[in-house]
Amino acid sequence: MTDGLIGVRFHGRGGQGAWTASLLLAQAGLKEQKYIQSFPAFGPERAGAPITAFTRISDHPIQLHSSIYEPDVVVVLDPTLLGPSVIEGLEPGTTMLVNTDQPPEVLRRNLGLEGVEVWVLDATSLALKVLGRPITNTAMLGSFVKATGLVKLDSLMDVVRERFSGRIQELNLEIVMIAYEGVVKG
Repeated sequence: MTDGLIGVRFHGRGGQGAWTASLLLAQAGLKEQKYIQSFPAFGPERAGAPITAFTRISDHPIQLHSSIYEPDVVVVLDPTLLGPSVIEGLEPGTTMLVNTDQPPEVLRRNLGLEGVEVWVLDATSLALKVLGRPITNTAMLGSFVKATGLVKLDSLMDVVRERFSGRIQELNLEIVMIAYEGVVKG
C-alpha cells in the first residue's frame, strides 16, 4: 500500500457479482471523497466463467490505468478459483479474503501464503441462507470492510441502499452486517 493508493483484485465467476462488488467498493470510496477506479477484465464469457475485477482507491488522483498485478487486497468470491492466478502477485503484507469454510491456516499452508493476512467467511452458505441464491458479492464486501477498514461500513451500506431496492435491498443490507461480524482472521 504505497502513497495511499490501494489496489484490490476480485476473483469470481460470471453471475456472482465480482464486478458489482468492485463498483460498490469504488462508490463507497467516492462517498468518502476518495479517488477511485473500477473495471472488469472479461470478454463475452458465459455465466460461470472466471472473471477478474479491479478497484483502486486513493487519497490522491490515480495516474495508473492498468490491471492490478500486485494487489494490496485480493477478494475471492468463489473458492474453486483458488490457485496460481489468484495468488499471482501476492507479497508479504497482502490481505486476502476468501469465501470458504476452511480455516485461514489451512489456506495459508495449502497455497503457500507466507506473510499474507488471510480472512475467511463461508459467504456461499450465508448467501444461500439469507438471499436464497449463491451470490456472494455483498457478503464479501462486508468482510472486506471489517478486514481492511479501507472504507467505512456506513459508506458501504449507503451504496447498497442506492444500488438495490425493496426486499433485495433489505436482504443485502442484512448480509453485509452478518458478514462484517462473522469474518474470521487467521
